[in-house]
Amino acid sequence: MDREQYIKLMQQRTYIEAGSEMHAHMHEMSQRALKLTAEINGSYHEPSELRRLFSELIGQEVDDAFGLFPPFYSDYGMNIKLGKRVFINSGCCFQDQSGIEIGDDCLIGQQVVIATLDHDLDPNKRGSMRPAPVKIGNKVWIGAHVTVLPGVTIGDGAVIGAGAVVTKDVPPDAVAVGVPAKIIKKIEV
Repeated sequence: MDREQYIKLMQQRTYIEAGSEMHAHMHEMSQRALKLTAEINGSYHEPSELRRLFSELIGQEVDDAFGLFPPFYSDYGMNIKLGKRVFINSGCCFQDQSGIEIGDDCLIGQQVVIATLDHDLDPNKRGSMRPAPVKIGNKVWIGAHVTVLPGVTIGDGAVIGAGAVVTKDVPPDAVAVGVPAKIIKKIEV
């Protein structure tokens, strides 16, 4: 299985059976991601070198305004799509096998976790997974220690308060906080 076939199946939310060809592909790609994130996290790099390494990790050129404060962790790498002027703070973990899309002008706080896979609830199939991509709109601010669960879409201009667990879609220009995250107000500009 190649990366394009895999990503197409992830977009279709194809169930991943433990031990399948898809599962083997995930493990193969995770080794690549582990190698590149170890290089990113292993020592200090000038911002231009971080942009080069991150571009290699995700298979897409990031713009000169992209910012990253390591460490950064990814399980796949090649299924992250970034807009322009994105900043990712330290300690973030992106489980991107099913796809993470982040729009322009987004701020991702320290130790944010974005998950795109759920393991099967049946204990006899626990190694199998259900994929669901995450989409983050433009000008979104995600506070420190937020967890975004599989299948969530966060609308343009939204703010997710520190420590929130986002289990459902967040509409544009909304502020969501808490566990689970709830909308507390609309941003008026």
